[in-house]
Amino acid sequence: MRNRAMPGFGLSLGITLAWLGGIVLLPLAALAWKAGSLGPTAWWAQIGTRRVLHALQLSFGGALVAAAIDVLLGLLLAWVLVRYRFPFRRLCDALVDLPFALPTAVAGIALTALYAPNGWIGSLLQPLGIQVAYTRIGVLLAMVFVGLPFVVRTLQPVIESMEHEVEEAARTLGATRWQSFRRVLLPMLMPTLLTGFALALARAVGEYGSVIYISGNLPMRTEIVPLLIVQKIDTGGDTGPAAVLGAVMLAASLFVLMAVSLLQRWNRRWTEVG
Repeated sequence: MRNRAMPGFGLSLGITLAWLGGIVLLPLAALAWKAGSLGPTAWWAQIGTRRVLHALQLSFGGALVAAAIDVLLGLLLAWVLVRYRFPFRRLCDALVDLPFALPTAVAGIALTALYAPNGWIGSLLQPLGIQVAYTRIGVLLAMVFVGLPFVVRTLQPVIESMEHEVEEAARTLGATRWQSFRRVLLPMLMPTLLTGFALALARAVGEYGSVIYISGNLPMRTEIVPLLIVQKIDTGGDTGPAAVLGAVMLAASLFVLMAVSLLQRWNRRWTEVG
């Protein structure tokens, strides 16, 4: 009888696949089936309106911009937390996980209280003609807030594993700090940056609680698709229109994640060849 590396592998695999199918695959299949049962006319009636198109543009466009900002801020924050020692460093490191533990509705209320025209920060920006709450800037801010920890926590272990000798070797060869970072460190971090980008993007696209409070939910201005899905279920009681919007978001999210995965493979091959 052949020995297995893990006792009970067959049973463990079966339980894992059963849970994966019941929790992930089955709901997605039900969503696709419900949306697919409707005809093209019903699809166009739901996604062809200006209100829905504006919401799709804001949800995915805002998520892309927020994920790009999260990559820049997350790289800077992760680098500082790993490479530098300063007072209250452990406290700052713990605060990174705050969006994970904080309920999204509480985060939305807190951001609104800060950036509303009568809030602590909003009252300072108001004389300058800058309004954050109830605008697309507020939506972008909420998306950046919830996605930043994914980039930081993805980058931290990779930065910790990078040897300082690589940077020292680049400097001995005459490279400046910027050249050593751009030509040596950045290619090593690129696959992880793309992973963090994908995680932040997926989090921002599906965000609901923190966005609806600071956005103001103004039609064709600050509405997001998850809000329209909830509204269609609450008002009509029919899950068909909501399933159509959910299927569109699912297809777009899968397309973006596949594109990021292809970019990761291309970058890995390019790095190996280089």
